[in-house]
Amino acid sequence: MAAFLPPVPMDRASESMWRGRGKDPRDLEALIGRILSYIHLVLPGPPASRHAPGLYALLPHDHLDRLSLLPDALLRNVLTRLSVTDAARTTALSRRWRGLWRSAPLVLVDAHLLPSSPSPEVQVQVPRDAARCVTSAVSRILAAHPGPFRCVHLTTSHMEEFRGLLARWLQLLAVKGIQELVLANRPWPFDLDLPAAFFGMATLTRLYLAFWKFPDTAGLPRASSFPNLRELGLCTVAMESRHMNFIISRSPVLEILCIQANLLMDRLTLVSRSIRCVQLIGASDLEIVVDEAPKLERLIIWESFTRKGPGSHKRIKIGHAPALSILGYLEPELHTLQIGNTTIKTGTKASPSTMVPTVKILGLKVRFGVRNEAKILPCFFRCFPNVERLHIESKKTAETTGKLNLKFWEESGAIECIRSHVDLMIFQNFLGDRCELSFLKFFLENARMLTKLAIVCVNGSFSSLAEVNAKVKPLFDTKWASNCCQLLLFESAFAEGQGLQMQNFERGSDFSVRDPFAVIVRA
Repeated sequence: MAAFLPPVPMDRASESMWRGRGKDPRDLEALIGRILSYIHLVLPGPPASRHAPGLYALLPHDHLDRLSLLPDALLRNVLTRLSVTDAARTTALSRRWRGLWRSAPLVLVDAHLLPSSPSPEVQVQVPRDAARCVTSAVSRILAAHPGPFRCVHLTTSHMEEFRGLLARWLQLLAVKGIQELVLANRPWPFDLDLPAAFFGMATLTRLYLAFWKFPDTAGLPRASSFPNLRELGLCTVAMESRHMNFIISRSPVLEILCIQANLLMDRLTLVSRSIRCVQLIGASDLEIVVDEAPKLERLIIWESFTRKGPGSHKRIKIGHAPALSILGYLEPELHTLQIGNTTIKTGTKASPSTMVPTVKILGLKVRFGVRNEAKILPCFFRCFPNVERLHIESKKTAETTGKLNLKFWEESGAIECIRSHVDLMIFQNFLGDRCELSFLKFFLENARMLTKLAIVCVNGSFSSLAEVNAKVKPLFDTKWASNCCQLLLFESAFAEGQGLQMQNFERGSDFSVRDPFAVIVRA
């Protein structure tokens, strides 16, 4: 998918409203095009593809119908892996296949109902006429199939035209045993209310919502809950912190929580006995408080924004999280770290109450040219004494406030994780600045267990390999603490800032991936 799509046209009512507020609708349409493309990038992909081989492609060349000899249970499993159009076509094979389609857990992806197009942008740029046809087809399918629905992706309709119909869809899906639902608005008007009917989906195991205004939870029945929900994603959803607290408290088996571009929510409080992974992309002015999360393994903040000025730092508090093993990216420019009841500042002394010994993988984004940010790094490192993998992204700054030389790092004293545990460090966005080299020299002089140091240069920042080698040559003038360390040089696969556009939630929530921060680069 293209990183930036053409503008997304708004309806006349929205256009008139924004003009009345002194905004140019064309600028807003272009902005929404970029946001919508980003949302569709982070949303999970459907389990079936419209471009996958259909059932007929599986038939042998002699055209003998061997598929029909298979047991019904196995054929139903096949049908659940087909697009809804291919699954429906099997009803023409025989009476037996007609019954199989109606009894198989269905996969419904409304984008598969659009006219075939070679462009992948069709799922994002949907003309209203085509969307109306899809909406009608979805209604027919939901009415015709008795359920259950294994997976439903509704991302194509302009729902402001069918507000009552959406509530009806959600009611039908609740009755017919929906398991996975991805529901995205088109997105005008921007604050379209999400019907509260989705609270009745007790069978949901996975839910992703995009471009909605979250319904008020104050008037919901006490029994409202998601007893089977294991994964929740909220992408550009306008909701207050109290609504998030409500969802977490009513989801007793929730394991994965993903938030992209929080709107209105200024504080995320984690009190959950089931959550294992929390991911945030585009977190804006968000305070994160881990109060009671005994199973939390991953707290991943891919990208953060805060307003500038005094008091703009947002607190990241780590309370009771005895299983936390992956944490990042912390940014001294934006975040204030709190461990237990202690706020970590320059000069904070290490003690058991200021340490999180379970963290093995740590990510940091640092402006090495800003003195106060670099000075707090040793304090951050001491909070995580057992880190084995360290990911540092060097952030550019327009104005330096005093670069720290090698002497400063040497005088900072022994740092346990660097001396005794870190065996891999990936240093991103390397430009060869003196402040970066000072830190890297200190690191190499002290990291006794280090086996690999990967330095990733900004794409296009150096004209040749010889220039890169010249930049890192000072690192070989110091005595390395490890005798078996490899220094690896890479160029980022993306231009500066573009890597953020490729982020999605899949890598971070895949527990088979040991290190989600270890992104693919090219040598």
